[in-house]
Amino acid sequence: MSTKPKAIVLTGSILHESDAKTAHGLIRGTERFEIVAVIDTQHAGKDAGEVIDGVFRNIPVYVDVNTAIQAIDNIEFCIIGIATVGGVLPEAFLPIIETCIKHKMSIVNGLHEYLSDNKHICSLAAEHQVDLIDVRKPKAKKDLHFWNGSIHQVKANIIAVIGTDCALGKRTTCRLILQACQKHNINAQMIYTGQTGWMQGGKYGFIFDSTLNDFISGELEHAIVNCYNETSADVILIEGQSALRNPSGPAGAEFLVSGNAKQVILVHAPKRKHYEHTPLWGAIHDVPSEIALIKMYGAEVIALALNTEDCSKDEALAFQQDYAAVLKIPVLLPLQQGVEKVIPIIQGSIK
Repeated sequence: MSTKPKAIVLTGSILHESDAKTAHGLIRGTERFEIVAVIDTQHAGKDAGEVIDGVFRNIPVYVDVNTAIQAIDNIEFCIIGIATVGGVLPEAFLPIIETCIKHKMSIVNGLHEYLSDNKHICSLAAEHQVDLIDVRKPKAKKDLHFWNGSIHQVKANIIAVIGTDCALGKRTTCRLILQACQKHNINAQMIYTGQTGWMQGGKYGFIFDSTLNDFISGELEHAIVNCYNETSADVILIEGQSALRNPSGPAGAEFLVSGNAKQVILVHAPKRKHYEHTPLWGAIHDVPSEIALIKMYGAEVIALALNTEDCSKDEALAFQQDYAAVLKIPVLLPLQQGVEKVIPIIQGSIK
């Protein structure tokens, strides 16, 4: 029997879309909460797992909060399960959040728009004695760390899971590799760098896009060093953010330089042509070009993981074969086949 607090997840009507990636991560697994339902008007009556990837997970989708409450006892948390452009909270979510608060649910919010800045919501939360948890709220300056070089004392093999664009499944791939390492008795740990990683129970990490730029490198280093000192990890996996060349938020160099990651697992969607599907932002660079850029940072791509959005099963397998033939590295289909192919390389790199 689970001892984790029960939580529902709000997705509005976009459970099937990439902007619901926070919900997708929680549906696939979390050590912090027991996800008991998703609230989504478009997919009510379905199983949430089947909606996102065809896997039944016994997480029902309800049309509204009241229906969920009638079916499930003791729900303690409501989690906002979407990640909008700019982190804006949709206006339509406010009355749903109010309903949850009135039913004694604390609210977990991973958006940049903080509930704790909303006077009415704060007053309502105080009245019903529940918490407003704004995961993306920045730390106080006194709690931030500046990079100091202590990363070089870490003997673990540091692997960054980075992508050629946003919303590709970097965090999911990272978690799957973590679980595969643990299955093979490898002492592996994960550094989360986004709000969903914290919601999934991550112990070591920070929220990359809520951290003052001067302190991103230091917060990354601090998380890795703390993780190593407390766990003596053989392998430390870093969840990547955005992409090295995504113009809306280039990221990744910090993991390779400040985080001293010498190995990379690269995530790519073969059918995605432009950054965040926006032609104005430019074409996504091809995989060999990205591997060459990563090599210039002094790191080696040890595997390619494919996000097979918009691909048939046959197309996914064909892309896998074609990339493997050209790149001569393992090419993973994480959701369809798992990530076992990269484990021998990880085992061989342990110092």
